[in-house]
Amino acid sequence: MAKKKQKYYVVWFGNPTGIFNTWAECKKAIAGVSGAQYKSFDSLKEAKIAYNKEYKDYKGKSTSKRKGKSLTAAQRAKIGEPNLFSIAVDAASSGNPGKVEYRGVDTQTGKQLFHQGPFQQGTNNIGEFLALVHGLAFLKKQKSDRILYSDSRIAMGWVRKKKCNTKLKRTQRNKAIFELVDRAEQWLKTHTYTTTVVKWETKAWGEIPADFGRK
Repeated sequence: MAKKKQKYYVVWFGNPTGIFNTWAECKKAIAGVSGAQYKSFDSLKEAKIAYNKEYKDYKGKSTSKRKGKSLTAAQRAKIGEPNLFSIAVDAASSGNPGKVEYRGVDTQTGKQLFHQGPFQQGTNNIGEFLALVHGLAFLKKQKSDRILYSDSRIAMGWVRKKKCNTKLKRTQRNKAIFELVDRAEQWLKTHTYTTTVVKWETKAWGEIPADFGRK
């Protein structure tokens, strides 16, 4: 099995700020900090350079070297820029299945609007589905006409079908997350919404603003 590559985490706005060697340390530094600003990097050198710059220079941009072929100028022009009058959602899992959490943020400011988890023995796709439904319910409650971004086509498809089509079997360990799944499916079946759900174009815009920075 290949050894997991070391990541470094820069926290520009947190308690405390700095460069951290593990996600656990970074998570502790941003816990409870509204509008926390942080990003992961592949090397300590890149992290040090970033720390001496501003978060806005990296917000919404991919910092990982492990990415596909760059888009041409024409392709980027066709895609355009993201609509900042929106919220973005994402999920993260440690293992598959493993611990799962999800959140939603203001696309423009990065301010965290909601967060749930971690939950035991879930999958990233389930987290993405729950994040989308939570986002829809959040915007409906706020009577907001903002759009909703997700980088998961699978989760977007599940939401359209009003069904979390996971193959993960229910167990006592994942009871909590499946209870949320049941509630999410029920919400979709009993509520209407006018929110436009849009695919976040990662290749053009970098990681989605709600990304947990673990890549």
